[in-house]
Amino acid sequence: MGQLNGKIAIITGAASGIGRATAELFLSHGARVALVDRDLEVLETLRNTLKTEHAIYVAADVSVAGEAERYVNRTVSTFGRIDVAVLNVGIAGELTSIADSTVENFDRVIAVNVRGTWLGLHYVIPEMRKSGGGSIVITASTAGFRAGAPNRAPYVTSKHAVVGLMRSAAAEVATANIRVNSVSPGGVDTPMTASLKDIFGEEKARSMLKQFESTIPLKRLASPAEIADAILFFASDQSRYCTATNLMVDGGLMG
Repeated sequence: MGQLNGKIAIITGAASGIGRATAELFLSHGARVALVDRDLEVLETLRNTLKTEHAIYVAADVSVAGEAERYVNRTVSTFGRIDVAVLNVGIAGELTSIADSTVENFDRVIAVNVRGTWLGLHYVIPEMRKSGGGSIVITASTAGFRAGAPNRAPYVTSKHAVVGLMRSAAAEVATANIRVNSVSPGGVDTPMTASLKDIFGEEKARSMLKQFESTIPLKRLASPAEIADAILFFASDQSRYCTATNLMVDGGLMG
């Protein structure tokens, strides 16, 4: 029996990486899911790959209030309620110093990573209250717990904020039987990681990743499926006494 049999879930950033792995895992465990992503073309590819009647596909920019409200409303109108919300969308932004970065870069990273998470909470929580509770899982990052990292100030700032949102939301909605937790990956083999070669060139990107992997006790990046497994734990009743909790899924990086 699947751990999510009969559950209704939303997954943002569902078209690739951690989101896609989570979508595939949730479907295999019996959930019906609303798959949300900004990239309509990639969503269509996902639709053709999954070939399931248990999913809907919603193109939306999670940082825009009207679009966030729309993906929540579409889920409820299709499936009747929301039991699980995986607020997974995140972008890295430009890898550059504070002095050399642009205001536009900072604003975009904060809009997607922080406001997008806040908007998801804002629209999902009332629906979960109506149906008697639920589980919200936020994709955070080890960057939200480290002291800092050069040339990544907007991203690091956003992930510290996301952890704060998780803890604040958990405190607010616990009496409504809504749990809010986060999963913090370290390095993951996703398109975001692969995009480093477009920024630095293939040789330098390979060297950077090799150097980073050498700092991880398990000596490798995680697969998206390994992060999805942690998300499933928080989504399912196995974690029914967990809220305001962050789980590091980082190969020992933060140990």
